[in-house]
This record gives sequence, C-alpha cells and structure tokens, in this order.
Amino acid sequence: MKSLRIAFIAVTALIATPHTARASETYPARTVRIIVPFAPGGFVDFTARLVAPPLAQAMGQQFVVDNRPGAGGIVGAEYAARATPDGYTLVIGSAGTHSVNQSLYPKLPYNVLRDFYPVARLTDAPSILTVHPSLPVKTVKDLIGLARQRPGQINYASAGAGTSTHLAAVLFESLANVKMTHIAFKGGGPAVVSVLSGETPVTFATAASVTPHIGSGRLRAIAVTSGQRSAVLPGLPTIAEGGLQGYEMLNWLGLFAPTATPKAIIERLNREALKVVAQPEVVKRFNSQGAEPSPLASEEFAAFVKSEIAKWGKIVAATGMKAD
Repeated sequence: MKSLRIAFIAVTALIATPHTARASETYPARTVRIIVPFAPGGFVDFTARLVAPPLAQAMGQQFVVDNRPGAGGIVGAEYAARATPDGYTLVIGSAGTHSVNQSLYPKLPYNVLRDFYPVARLTDAPSILTVHPSLPVKTVKDLIGLARQRPGQINYASAGAGTSTHLAAVLFESLANVKMTHIAFKGGGPAVVSVLSGETPVTFATAASVTPHIGSGRLRAIAVTSGQRSAVLPGLPTIAEGGLQGYEMLNWLGLFAPTATPKAIIERLNREALKVVAQPEVVKRFNSQGAEPSPLASEEFAAFVKSEIAKWGKIVAATGMKAD
C-alpha cells in the first residue's frame, strides 16, 4: 500500500510539472487582481491604481484593483494569502500589513514569511509630523517638551492600529521617552479631519493627506519621518535633525503573491513592476504624493521584509505596543 501511494505521488508530480511550466509560459492568460487591503483613496490604493494600467499594457491582460479593507489591512492580506498561487491574485503590502502586524497581533491569521512571496518593492514615503495650529509647538523639541509637561494628555490621530501613522508615533514616543494618547480612526481621511478640528492635535500623516491643509495654514508641518530630507519636501527638516537622533520611519509598499506561486511568474512580475516604477510619468505621480520609487528585486525585497519584521518585533516588545 505504501509503495502504491509513493508511486501515485510520483506520477502526479510528473503530470503536474509540465502543466505548471505551461501555465508559467502563457501567464497571464486572464485578468490579474491586485488586492488593496485598505479603503479607496489612501496611498496604498493610489499606488495600486498607478501601477495597474502600465502593468496591464506590458503584460497584455487587465490588472484590476480589488479593495478589501478591514482590521488594519489584515482582512485583505489574509484573503491574498489564501488565494490560489497562480499569479492571478496579488496584494499590495505595507510596513504595517507585512512587517509590524506579525508582532502586533498574537493571532494574526497569516504568517508573512510563510504565506507570501515578495515580488517587488515599489515605493516608500515619509510621513509628516503635523500639528493643529492651536498646539503651541513649532519644532520637534517643542513637542517633546510639551509631551513631557503633559504626559498622556496630548492626543494623536492615526489611520488605525499598525498603520504607518501609528508606527511613526510609537517610534517617536519610544525614542523621546514621552507618552501621548493614541486615537485610532478607520482610515487616514477621518484621522486628518480630527486633526483639522483640533480634537486630536497631532498626527504623523502622509504628505498627500495634509499638504493642502498645511498650505492653507489650517495645519502646521513640523518635520518628516525619513532619515534624510525628502526630495519632494526639501524645506522640512527630519525628526532626527530636530533633535531626536536615530529616528527614521518610512511607509514602504510592495507587491506580494501567495507563497507557492511559480518562480517564473514571480520573475516576470518583478521585471515588469521594476520597469513600471522607473517610468517618468509614474515617478512624477509618486512625487505628487510625497513619495519616491524604491525598487527592489524579489530576493532583495524578501531580505528587506525579514529585517523589517525583526526590527518591529523588537520595538513592539520594548514598547508594549498594542493593537487597540
């Protein structure tokens, strides 16, 4: 019986291998879905809708965006992890969904390293430390000083637990040794509205969501979260320049596929995705959002994701950060 079972497995493998090879050669033969694990209108959604049309043009099939928001990106990410690994379901993963959530949620329904194949890193963007004008701070040192005078009394808004807007604030609190109160919203839009009202006078928001309000004087920009000044926002100092040495936080985004997706398909997607983010018009559109292309090939991206999971695992453990 055992020998028959082994023989059956061997025959099945011989049959399946040519089929898999043929599928890789003809890929894509139908529409490809890019899962966005957040609501329409944010930076993740913007990125997916920016790269989908040129990918479709290059690969000869439609690439459609499928928004599946919920639970800080977990709903959409889990859906992609459980999809058939044939290259027809991809997901845009972020620093939140594909690094910090691994440590933030003890019962995360997927494991990034086990369930996903990193295809290509696409872009990254700093957040902007932004405050309501009623808050008497103009510099990083001002905010640190005020937070120490009023421990736990200054509210900050985020787009949700585990999002880049939350992570940036947690890292700030940790390095500055201050305590502020986290108010989580269901998306970046509602968070910014709350800051505009003064209810939650601090946020670490994406450039696209706050720049118009900074220009009108309704919000005040303090610093960018990147390690170096942004080429898109050269007039703003970094938080490290403002006095908080060692601070750096970037919201990176990349393309992932379910783990068992054939390598030939991953390699094809990687080649085309890296060409797309190098196109001048795509670069220009990223810049309009305060972002820049940050392409990484599949193997490099995999190593980067592994290092990010380790980095945020230590931060989550050290700060007692919770998915509230």
